[in-house]
Amino acid sequence: MDFLTIIQILDSALRMATPLLLACLAGLISERSGIFDIGLEGKILVSAFFSAAVASLTGSVWLGLLAGVTVSVVFSLVHGMASITFRGNQLISGVALNFLASGLTVLVGETWFGLGGRTPTLEGAERFNPITLPFADALRDVPILGPIYSTLLSGHTLLVYVALLLVPTVWYVLYRTRFGLRMRAVGENPAAVDTAGISVIRLRYTAMVIAGVLCGLAGIYLATGLSSGFGKEMSAGRGFIALAALIFAKWKPVPALGATLLFGLLQAIAIRYPKIDLGFITLPSQFMEALPYILTVIILAGFIGKAIPPKAGGQPYVKER
Repeated sequence: MDFLTIIQILDSALRMATPLLLACLAGLISERSGIFDIGLEGKILVSAFFSAAVASLTGSVWLGLLAGVTVSVVFSLVHGMASITFRGNQLISGVALNFLASGLTVLVGETWFGLGGRTPTLEGAERFNPITLPFADALRDVPILGPIYSTLLSGHTLLVYVALLLVPTVWYVLYRTRFGLRMRAVGENPAAVDTAGISVIRLRYTAMVIAGVLCGLAGIYLATGLSSGFGKEMSAGRGFIALAALIFAKWKPVPALGATLLFGLLQAIAIRYPKIDLGFITLPSQFMEALPYILTVIILAGFIGKAIPPKAGGQPYVKER
């Protein structure tokens, strides 16, 4: 395997990791506030559909982005209402949203386009196009630096760079701002936050809105950046992989980047090498495609050391009178 091939695989890994990273950050914000969000998968799916559908109908990817973020926030608020206001079971609420998104996207897609739940292929201004960084073409032939800058770093869509910038942004907000301190505190000890005169409900709803925006961006990138339209069940378990990556990262933003890149790398390898001949055995394409999910099972089985979630996670807060 030569250097250029490695760079191309890493480039593909970054593209594959972007929706996982955005969804992982969404789950991180939600769970840091004490709300477990199993509904990441549904929000990715529904935002992917409505962003692609609106972009196709209007010819503008920006209107598609607005639609995708809006519907994801609405789903997030529904989950928040069930979990925060009505103090329902957060896991059941998230699963219900996943089922709703799965059926809704097919039903509306068939009604609008008659393509079996798919949207028409997006072209031109209907999707996000790659951005060429300054001097990328000029540096392309420079040894080592050229392929890294021109192939690995340049040529991605806007949302890839947004996702990468969000990692230090989320870290700074969580660990260097008063809002972040309160957000982490409400996920650990909401009673103490309430005693200090800070609204637990408002903080948790704020976290759900932020999570909705981030998860919406994941779905939007999937349909209008990574792909050129929506396909039935195109989220393909990414929401659950993002949750596994979140556990792997131990609810921290910078390790979340590494965890999602690992999953993205496995997906990139599976695409690049559908079959791998080890000499004594040939790994079939089905095994390579299942690698990210196998790793998910291993992670969830607990082979990552001790990962302690926020103490108040999954528990509805009842104000003491």
